[in-house]
Amino acid sequence: MRIAVISDIHSNLPALEAVLADIAGRAVDATVNLGDCVAGPLWPAETMASLAALRMVTVRGNHDRWLYDRPPERLPPVDRFALTQLSVAQCLELHRLPPSIELSPEVLAVHGTPSDDSTYLTEETVNNRMIAAMTPLVVERLGAAMTREVVLCGHSHRQSVTQIPGGPLILNPGTVGCPVFADIPSANRIEPRSPHARYAILTRRGGRWGAELFALDYDWDKASARALETGFPRWAESLLTGSVTTG
Repeated sequence: MRIAVISDIHSNLPALEAVLADIAGRAVDATVNLGDCVAGPLWPAETMASLAALRMVTVRGNHDRWLYDRPPERLPPVDRFALTQLSVAQCLELHRLPPSIELSPEVLAVHGTPSDDSTYLTEETVNNRMIAAMTPLVVERLGAAMTREVVLCGHSHRQSVTQIPGGPLILNPGTVGCPVFADIPSANRIEPRSPHARYAILTRRGGRWGAELFALDYDWDKASARALETGFPRWAESLLTGSVTTG
């Protein structure tokens, strides 16, 4: 079994196209999207159209939910931008996505944790820095999903593979299109990353689970220029470099 796993596109269409092209050459059995599809200052409508045509299995992310169930004044600026580019029907379509999906009896797909799309599963934030969470906290967040063999999650934008002793393999494919949280004032304190488009392939061989992690080159100059064009300079820097140095 080979399942491609993508997450956190955040309206970065060139990054999505690069990832999908790479997946097409990897002989996967299916592709699953872990949410946060279009909230971003880039190409929300175009990304939505591309995903609608693909009809891939998709979990609802917190931003997918917010676009419909929060008033504009309670949304981050990039969500408000996406809202201006999408129809009410499109926002409702995102909101109606399932918060979790059983890909098989062994594999559960979520955005954040099995019970909360806005909480990291394997990370926590301490003094404005993202660090790996201790095993007991991860076990608590897993809840009943401790009985699964695999849990797929996104949300943190941090590509990782975690094996819980006596529990599941947790695979976070990283982010397709948003390397750091450029909207957060303290984002420059989060560890520097890279501008690459990231995804993963979950594999099962001989009854055991593993993963392949990918970081792809794509036209991030184009994405950065688009963020400048729409008035989001911090996003422009993060897309170009994988970090944020401006205040």
